[in-house]
Amino acid sequence: MLMDRAMTRRYVGISGYDYPGWRGTFYPPDVPRRSWLGFASRVFNSVELNGTFYSLKSPAVFERWVAEVPDEDFVFAVKGGRFITHNLKLRNCESALGNFFASGILALGNKTGPFLWQLPATYRFDAERMDSFMRSLPRDSGDGEAVARQHDYRLKRGALLRATARVAYRHAFEVRHPSYFSDEFYDILRAHGNAFVIADTAGKFDYAEAVTADFVYVRLHGSSALYSSDYTDEELTAWAARIRSWTAGAQRRDAYVYFDNDAKVHAPYNAMQLADLCAQSHS
Repeated sequence: MLMDRAMTRRYVGISGYDYPGWRGTFYPPDVPRRSWLGFASRVFNSVELNGTFYSLKSPAVFERWVAEVPDEDFVFAVKGGRFITHNLKLRNCESALGNFFASGILALGNKTGPFLWQLPATYRFDAERMDSFMRSLPRDSGDGEAVARQHDYRLKRGALLRATARVAYRHAFEVRHPSYFSDEFYDILRAHGNAFVIADTAGKFDYAEAVTADFVYVRLHGSSALYSSDYTDEELTAWAARIRSWTAGAQRRDAYVYFDNDAKVHAPYNAMQLADLCAQSHS
């Protein structure tokens, strides 16, 4: 059985968790670094794994992550590898996708949230490229097993080819080249059931609030200074209202929201405040 998606959920968390600069502020001084994920997972109901963007992990790493977080009501978002998005530019990436999904992804089981595919601002929208890549993505853990079997010799620390649970997969795309902000791209996302990432980047990149799937994915990098500015009470109240509009009513959707303004330790506190605002809207 696939994991039930019938109940609308709001996930609010942080992008990454392993920030030494957070020791003594968000992380108490007596909490060792190896326990930071466990600490964060008891404050937030989701964490975005961004280390998966920079390098392939191992099944043992994913199994440790799963063991460190609560058994229920917690999911990981997983950032796709930059080798796929930036080096290969989404082309000829069958074995690279195999390596990514065989590296331990299948260990996440019911803690599997959306996969985030962040595209750089260095190449333009190409409809064929995007449609072809989206067709190659697994739609559930069964598909994930098939993709994982495409892995090659680059997995030096083992491959996991069997999923620990049958779950549906979701995919979201964060784009930065202005040519992607178009109805043609949004239509391709809708055709595949994938989400357009609503990203606040302090005006550095274009912004849109296109809703293209049965879930919404939001990344808050900072409103006035990229990665470092603090969100004001008024801004967080406005984001809570947006989230409420996306998750309520007849077309209600799940929402995944991650703060990436980590440079000055604003992310965890902004996330806690937004989560409280969203909880109040349920009462």
